[in-house]
Amino acid sequence: MNSPIGPTDSSLVPRFAGPATFARLPRIDQVERADVAVIGVPFDTGVSYRPGARFGPSAIREASRLLRPYHPGLDVAPFERLQVVDGGDIAVNPFSIGDAVETLDQGASKFVEAGTRLVTLGGDHTIALPLLRSLYRKHGPIALLHFDAHLDTWDTYFGEPYTHGTPFRRAVEEGILDTEAIAHVGTRGPLYGKRDLEEDRRFGFGIVTAADVMRKGVDEIADSLRQRIGNRPLYVSVDIDVLDPAHAPGTGTPEAGGITSRELLEILRGLADLNLVGADVVEVAPAYDHAQITSTAASHVAYDLVSLLALNHQRKTGN
Repeated sequence: MNSPIGPTDSSLVPRFAGPATFARLPRIDQVERADVAVIGVPFDTGVSYRPGARFGPSAIREASRLLRPYHPGLDVAPFERLQVVDGGDIAVNPFSIGDAVETLDQGASKFVEAGTRLVTLGGDHTIALPLLRSLYRKHGPIALLHFDAHLDTWDTYFGEPYTHGTPFRRAVEEGILDTEAIAHVGTRGPLYGKRDLEEDRRFGFGIVTAADVMRKGVDEIADSLRQRIGNRPLYVSVDIDVLDPAHAPGTGTPEAGGITSRELLEILRGLADLNLVGADVVEVAPAYDHAQITSTAASHVAYDLVSLLALNHQRKTGN
């Protein structure tokens, strides 16, 4: 097997020059195989408040120019372990949510069936449902860690079942999720009523609030999440609004009192021994961002998720 092709060498080509692929990685058409593909889904028709996440993938890619090939926090060089590529965007219908969901399911399934693991850049949180569907067909019921200010288990918005606030209710109803191993992390803010929490518990979700992270600390939170997930196939979904607006102003539904980017990254690093099979980073809306604060945070989250996949590979293969 050929050695992986890594990012463009920034000592030879300045970071501000050349194509803005994620972390300056090769495109999928430039390699013979792809162990991990970072793909974009520029779609935000499912939002309920501020639009603009359709521009998230390109903003995250641009901010990722500064990423480097060795991760000291996890002691891994992910691009040496795996052939990681920028898989481009899956273009979906911006005028039909139902059509977009089906198109994304089909597009993601082609990667999954080929053995390529995905880290997906959104787009709004609607995209999590078709991504989970594609993984369910390969792995069976999926464990889920959902980092978000909100529950995203509401039934409908304006009578519509597929929106950025409903994907995980649909996933439970469809039997996609392993309901003994699902949890929200970082939730906070007002709800429509206490019933929201009661229904969420009925679906099987555990809740780690932003206040829990502050009071208990990242190590205790990560340990509790590891115990909840065990060795099940795990999907990690990160809505960037899990971060406080001071750390992520560029998002569609900001809530005060969130966790910091440092806390989010350290919790993710605490999941290094879990069986991660896919992930997303969603809801970056660059029109509301300042000095790339949000897209920079999102690029680092995506980099950590790729690094976790590399560690997973190393643990399974010894390479």
